[in-house]
Amino acid sequence: MAQKLKANTEDKNVTQLVMDSAHQIWLAGLGAFAVAQTEGPKLFNTLVKEGESVQARAAKAASAQIDQVSKTATGAWDKLEQVFEERVSKSLNRLGVPTYKDIQTLSKRVDQLNASVQELVQAGGGARKAAPRKRAHKAGGKETAARAG
Repeated sequence: MAQKLKANTEDKNVTQLVMDSAHQIWLAGLGAFAVAQTEGPKLFNTLVKEGESVQARAAKAASAQIDQVSKTATGAWDKLEQVFEERVSKSLNRLGVPTYKDIQTLSKRVDQLNASVQELVQAGGGARKAAPRKRAHKAGGKETAARAG
């Protein structure tokens, strides 16, 4: 019977321990609920501010990445454009088409020659005029043939 009494006492102790633990868990839950009610809005506002800070840092980092990618892309397009212009220029030169620079140089030379001619005309008094050229009239080709023969 002593064993039975001892086992019965142990069962009561275990039961009491379980009930005490359950009661403590219940009290912890009530305490957490009370803290959440009083501290909840403060915690929520703190989390919102932290979220805004993280979002601002992320946006800044993303903007920096976008700028870097944009610069890289711009550099690639510039290189591509330069290669294209060089190849087109080489092709046109092979065909004998003058470049913009060639035309500008020629234009400056023509302007210089015009200025020189104007100086010569003014120095000569403008008294001499070039004799008009005679044009050959085509009348069935006979007049042209007579001149040639």
